Amino acid sequence: MKAMILAAGKGERMRPLTDQIPKPLLEVAGKPLIVWHLEKLAKAHFKEVVINHAYLGEMIESYLGNGSKWGLNIHYSREGSPLETAGGIKKALTFLGDEPFLVVNADIFTDLDYIVLKNMNLDKFKGHLVMVKNPPHHMQGDFVLKDNNIALEGGNKLTFSGLAIYRREIFEEIEMEPVAKLAPILKKLIDAGSVSGEEYHGIWFDIGTPKRLEEINFFLKKNNFKS
Repeated sequence: MKAMILAAGKGERMRPLTDQIPKPLLEVAGKPLIVWHLEKLAKAHFKEVVINHAYLGEMIESYLGNGSKWGLNIHYSREGSPLETAGGIKKALTFLGDEPFLVVNADIFTDLDYIVLKNMNLDKFKGHLVMVKNPPHHMQGDFVLKDNNIALEGGNKLTFSGLAIYRREIFEEIEMEPVAKLAPILKKLIDAGSVSGEEYHGIWFDIGTPKRLEEINFFLKKNNFKS
């Protein structure tokens, strides 16, 4: 299985921290966010990783290089201007192969072992979402988890973690005019009963603002978290 890290966002809500540096290179516990993901992917025996970028993307490439430092082979999908999540994945399909692939949001932090997802068998599903308890800034949640199936309604909603496995066919049919958001595509698949899911109860943070960056750093220091 190959993996893709979504790193093309401009990080507007992170300003002024992102005025001079892309959000994936902001540090958590003394290490860039995106490096935490690369280390976890390497530990889970991934070999091929695709990173899309737009805003200050050359800084990401300069810092990470070809990935050999982590025993990975990194491919870069350069967007110029952001294509939104689904559009970015579609553009990167040439690097992702024919098998289901893992997609990770660069701006999350979690202690989930990615080997669990690498060994996932989608079976009859087109996608698999990792769900988490609703954080304070997103109490309304996104989707319902019912018997390992994702539904739009019919119970208490959980939050989509930004970790998922997708089949290539989901994105092959997207028309780029000029961008493509993921949410409408997911909702259509979920409505058709084509998406499985699981709830993760461990550490998970969505690091979308300077305040949340402070919170994750405080949390990790307080708990003596080690990678």
